[in-house]
Amino acid sequence: MSIIDGKMFHMNAELLTSNELDPSPLRDTELVQEIQFLTARLAAKGNNHANKLLEELDLNVRQFSVLALAASDLKPTQREMSAFVALDPSQIVALVDTLEDRDLVKRETDRRDRRSKNIVATDAGEKLYRKARAITITAEDHVLTNLTETERDQLRELLTKATL
Repeated sequence: MSIIDGKMFHMNAELLTSNELDPSPLRDTELVQEIQFLTARLAAKGNNHANKLLEELDLNVRQFSVLALAASDLKPTQREMSAFVALDPSQIVALVDTLEDRDLVKRETDRRDRRSKNIVATDAGEKLYRKARAITITAEDHVLTNLTETERDQLRELLTKATL
């Protein structure tokens, strides 16, 4: 329990880090009506936890996202990848360069436009992607621990509808 402004709040110590305050007082503010705030907070919590877990593979969430797209059947160009993950093209170039230096992805000439390059996973990249995907599922389970499986499916469906 924590006392803030004379009120007592239960703290879930497992979900709080040493430098994080109990967020439950936010429930009584207008801020919880702001979807942008709530989605940003959820993304930050999820990314922070996933980044900690992905460290064992020497990856972070952004690198994982690029690797996941490279391992998909989409075979996106760098420009498409930039649009898909909502990052500046220069950030995608740096992420691809890092993964390419580790022999996890490669650039292949796009059959539709020889001036463009498709980003595809190598065999090593495919293997690492599968390990990383298991880790991101674990991270998601941790962050969404208070939601039932049905609620998680609803959240995923709504976020997909809103973002794609």
